[in-house]
Amino acid sequence: MGAQRAQPKKKSTTLQYLFDLDSTNNNNSKNGGNNMNTNNNRSTNQSYETEELLSIISYCTTFIFTFTDPSETSTQQDFKGLKLTQLLSLLKSSEKPTDDDQIISALVSMISANLFRPLPPSSNPSTTSDSTEDEDPITIPTPSWPHLQIVYSILLWLIINSDPKTLRCYIDHSFLLNMLLLFQSEDPRERESLKNTYHRIYSKFTFYRSFMRKSMINVFLHFVCEMETHCGIRELLEIWGSIINGFTVPLKEEHKMFLMRVLIPLHKPKGIQTYHRQLAYCVSQFVQKEPVLCGTVVRGILRYWPVTNCQKEVLLIGELEELVENIDPEQYKKLAKPLCTQIAKCLNSSNSQVAERAIYVWNNEQFVKMAMLEIAEVFPEVVKRIEMNLRWHWSRSIRQLTESIKAMLEEMDQSLYFKCVQDMEHTTAMAKQEEMKRKLKWEGLEMAAAKKQIFQ
Repeated sequence: MGAQRAQPKKKSTTLQYLFDLDSTNNNNSKNGGNNMNTNNNRSTNQSYETEELLSIISYCTTFIFTFTDPSETSTQQDFKGLKLTQLLSLLKSSEKPTDDDQIISALVSMISANLFRPLPPSSNPSTTSDSTEDEDPITIPTPSWPHLQIVYSILLWLIINSDPKTLRCYIDHSFLLNMLLLFQSEDPRERESLKNTYHRIYSKFTFYRSFMRKSMINVFLHFVCEMETHCGIRELLEIWGSIINGFTVPLKEEHKMFLMRVLIPLHKPKGIQTYHRQLAYCVSQFVQKEPVLCGTVVRGILRYWPVTNCQKEVLLIGELEELVENIDPEQYKKLAKPLCTQIAKCLNSSNSQVAERAIYVWNNEQFVKMAMLEIAEVFPEVVKRIEMNLRWHWSRSIRQLTESIKAMLEEMDQSLYFKCVQDMEHTTAMAKQEEMKRKLKWEGLEMAAAKKQIFQ
């Protein structure tokens, strides 16, 4: 007997089954409706946020307060400040506002309208040459800084949180050049914000790096060759210090030219005191990467040595002493004579700070080691300056410090020191004889002229 085929089980059509089926369908339709409502609500919220952002941006673009116009009221200024703060808060809390081109375009327009403004003329250009080291040449606060500070924060937030390729259409060459112009602001707070923002753009917008370097170089050259008054040289050099630190070895020819044609000539202006620390750091970065460049740097600094600026002399002596630590040993003999000669001349400076700083260089073991390699060339000039100090310098403390150098040099080579003293005295005696001959000759000429006048 074959197996019987199983009969398929019929679906139940009871009232309970129909009730359960209807309940399931209702639940599914409700869930679908809820999802649609959620998506609609989310879309509505995003649309509302976008409209609110654009409204605030539009207000901040339209109303610009200088804080110097008598027609402006403090209530209006405070309200604008609140709007800028609200805008920054909304940007930070919104979901990807930088994905919306409309918002980015409006933001960049607002930033440009608030930041890019004509700066007032320098209130006292002459202060640059009289400033001391690490002192701001001019520190005049910008009246509108309460608003500018928030705008700079918005710009920095935009750069950090946006894709550089997206911003490329809005932050272009013109925008970057306008930022460079603002480095002439007399407010150090604005220059600091500019420095941080400009450096962030350089590090993130790699396709702009070459243009940004050339633009900064043009500012330096304009400062050295034409202006000699610029408030932002220190901040620009701080940016360059970070850039140079990232250069790979061997250095490119372009970078070496920057050292020779820009950084070394920056030792020339009178106001070097305001940015010397940053300049010395940039130069030392080059020398540390390629010590062979030290010879070029030392000769360049000696070429721009000041005649009457004592503060600048003290700074340059210190920079030369630091460079000695990185001099390539093969260049010792080439640099020993010009370097030691200049330091020796500073020993006789009537300014006690310059003379004292030059004396302390002889405590540097590396400097003494370099001088010893060319002792026959270096000793005559150094001994001459030491003896002049001991005989005629007005400062007792300088004479006492000079005695210590004399003792050190005598220990190195006493016979050579004694010979140099004799040669100096012989040269002095010969010079006195020549002076006497010249004097007698002039007296004879005067007497002859007087007799001829009498006979006439």
